Amino acid sequence: VVHLVESGGGAVQAGGSLRLSCSASYTHSKTCMAWFRQAPGKEREGVASIYFDGRITTYADSVKGRFTISQDNTKTTVYLQMNSLKPEDTAMYYCAAAFQYDGKSCGRQRAMAYWGQGTQVTVSS
Repeated sequence: VVHLVESGGGAVQAGGSLRLSCSASYTHSKTCMAWFRQAPGKEREGVASIYFDGRITTYADSVKGRFTISQDNTKTTVYLQMNSLKPEDTAMYYCAAAFQYDGKSCGRQRAMAYWGQGTQVTVSS
């Protein structure tokens, strides 16, 4: 079992920035880690993902150019740098992880095996 701990959420005004962190208890080169979010009354959606082997990243269209997913040198922590935040970015943000042979399904909800408890991001206008 992989334990994930998120941090870095909070309240910010529109146009501001936040950086979320997700620390994993265990990873290896075939690890996929991703961020998802769920706003009240809406379904959970994928935000960004990173497949460690090759550092392959994906982004939802709604966050491209504003959010950046990255990993630290220890490869146990993944960050989500969120810039130019909008009120519609308000949601509970969840970190997820999975071990995948080729990363083709990295970032797909059903492919993620481990989930964190979530961290709230609130963007006011």
